Amino acid sequence: MNQGSDMNDRDEIATILEDIRQDQRALLEGQRESLKLQREQFEMSRIQLERAEKIQERAEKLQDRGSQMMQAARRVLAVILPIVIALVIYLSWLLFR
Repeated sequence: MNQGSDMNDRDEIATILEDIRQDQRALLEGQRESLKLQREQFEMSRIQLERAEKIQERAEKLQDRGSQMMQAARRVLAVILPIVIALVIYLSWLLFR
């Protein structure tokens, strides 16, 4: 009876060990899936960061171009405004003399 009991214990231990092994495999598979999802999310984040950097660069270029246009407009205004004022004064002088 002792041998039968030992065999039953061994079978039970083998069954328990097999269950543990199956659980470990399931855990490893879950970890693989989790790592796969993390890699995909990291890749998506990297792509979004690259897009954001490109958009930022374009915005900076547009701001620079707008700044250049404003400087040019100020220069033109500095030249045209005195001419317009002189012409208004001259026209007033012609009308009211």
